[in-house]
Amino acid sequence: MIIAVDGPAASGKGTIAKALANHYGLPHMDTGMLYRSVALALWRFGGNAGNEFEALRAVEGIEQIDPGDEELRSETIGKLASKVSAYPSVREALLERQHGFARQEGGAVLDGRDIGTVICPDASAKLFVTATPEIRAQRRHKELTGRGVDAHYDDILIDIRARDERDAGRDAAPLVQAKDADLLDTSDLTIERAVQRAIALVEARLQASR
Repeated sequence: MIIAVDGPAASGKGTIAKALANHYGLPHMDTGMLYRSVALALWRFGGNAGNEFEALRAVEGIEQIDPGDEELRSETIGKLASKVSAYPSVREALLERQHGFARQEGGAVLDGRDIGTVICPDASAKLFVTATPEIRAQRRHKELTGRGVDAHYDDILIDIRARDERDAGRDAAPLVQAKDADLLDTSDLTIERAVQRAIALVEARLQASR
C-alpha cells in the first residue's frame, strides 16, 4: 500500500503523513527533506542556487548531511530548496531514491509536492492537503518563534506566496492536485481532526478498491 500526500508549504501534510504512517505501520519519507539536503549541501560549499549545474552537483553531497541537522529546517535552506527543486536535472537525480522507497515491501507513505502526480501516480490513496496562505503563515510563524527564531509574520506570508507561485509555475513536476486525489483543507481543523479526516479519506479509498 502506497499513500501519497501532496500540498504546499505549512499545509500540515508532513504531520498528516507521519500520522498515517504510524496508523498503518508504514515507513514515511518527507521528500521535501531531500531537496532541503541538496540546498544545505549547496549552501555549505558556496554554490549558487541560480545555477542548475551547481545545484545538480550538490546532489552528490546529500549523503554527508545529517537528517537531524537543525539547519535543514531553517528558512534560508527552505528558500534555497524551493529554488533547486525547480531544476529538472535535480528532480531526475532524486527520482530513483523516491521510487525505491515507495516500492519497498509492504509499501510506504510519502509526502511532497509531486508524489501523486509523478513519483507514485498509481498510489493506493492520494491526499492533497492545503490551507489558506494566511493560516499557513501563522503556523510557520508559530513554529519558528517556538524554536527561538526571530521571525515576522508578514515576511513569512510573502515567502509562502512566492513559494506557492514558484512550485505551481515550474515546468518540472509543478505542484498540482492529482485528478484522483482527495482534497483535505486543514484551514479550520485541529491537528487531531485533520488526522482523523485523513484516515477516513484513505479508508474510503481502500474500501473502494477492494
